[in-house]
Amino acid sequence: MDKKKIYLQLQKFCLQQGVDLFGVADISKEKGDIRLAPRSLEKVDKAICLGIRLSAGILGELEQVPTRLYFHHYRTLNGLLDQTALKVTNFIQNKGFCAIPIPASQIMDWQKQTAHLSHKKIAFLAGLGWIGRNNLLVNKKLGSQFRLSTILTDMPLKTDKPVDENCGGCALCAAVCPAQAIHKDPAQFDHIKCFEKLKEFQKQHLVEQYICGVCVNVCKGKIP
Repeated sequence: MDKKKIYLQLQKFCLQQGVDLFGVADISKEKGDIRLAPRSLEKVDKAICLGIRLSAGILGELEQVPTRLYFHHYRTLNGLLDQTALKVTNFIQNKGFCAIPIPASQIMDWQKQTAHLSHKKIAFLAGLGWIGRNNLLVNKKLGSQFRLSTILTDMPLKTDKPVDENCGGCALCAAVCPAQAIHKDPAQFDHIKCFEKLKEFQKQHLVEQYICGVCVNVCKGKIP
């Protein structure tokens, strides 16, 4: 089978569904970090990453705290990604291959902030960006202003490669972080400070879920 041809067919289908970011990662060496039954992981060796852009207007409402408007938008976009991933899953299954859609936002352990897998890691492996100072995926064009979902599959697809890029001298996210969890060195991101601030926002009844978005608002990328 022509892996590139199948890749382009799938990419076209995904873009027709309104997807802004599309990439395919080789996960043959990443299965130890995916929380699924071993028998399910045996069937798959690739991960399709989908990204849909957030509303810049809604993000613009954020200053030092999350808003209910952003919370609603966040949930709506996660739902849209899940619905889109289901359509892509059916497309793949109708071609005779295995497809396992992973929810855009289903946390298994809030304290450790872990899910079935790391969408941002898959996106990095799929060449969609790099892990920034804000501990999020940063895309060259969209910054961090998007949400992600993943579909695991055995479909014969060409795979993308990670990009060799970084945030350079930009540290806007560190300047605005209400938890002071972001530092110039991405490796120094303070997960505990970030999580404690998310809990504080929830206790203040600003939002019903552990989200913030303040750093996302300033991470805009280079949109033409």
